Amino acid sequence: MRQAGAYSGLLCGGVSGRTGPHSLPLARIKKIMKKSGEDVKMISGEAPIIFSKACELFIQELTRRSWIMAIQGKRRTLHKEDLASAVIATDIFDFLITLVSNSDSHETTSAIMEVETVDFS
Repeated sequence: MRQAGAYSGLLCGGVSGRTGPHSLPLARIKKIMKKSGEDVKMISGEAPIIFSKACELFIQELTRRSWIMAIQGKRRTLHKEDLASAVIATDIFDFLITLVSNSDSHETTSAIMEVETVDFS
C-alpha cells in the first residue's frame, strides 16, 4: 500500500478535491512552466499545485520582509521602495535586484515586461 507523501496535504484539495487550498491559477502556472523550455512537454497534475504553494510562500516571505522595511520607516503602508529595500537587504532575493533597482517606475515596468516576454528557445 502506498503511503502519503510530504505534499499529500496540498494535494487533497477543497470541496471538489480538484480546487485545493491554493489561490493562484493553476492553468497560468502550468502555462509558465511549459514556456520555460522546449524540453518541457509533459507536466503532472501535482507539479503546478506544488509550484502554486511555493509561489504563495515566496510572496509571503517577500511581503514580510518588505513590511519590516515599512515599519522601520514608521509607515503602515507598503510601497515599492520597501520591496526594493527588502530585496537589496536579503541575499536570497539577489535575482530580483535588476527589477527593483531602477528608480524610474517606467523603467521598472519595462524590465518586468522584458522578463515576462523572454523566449527560452
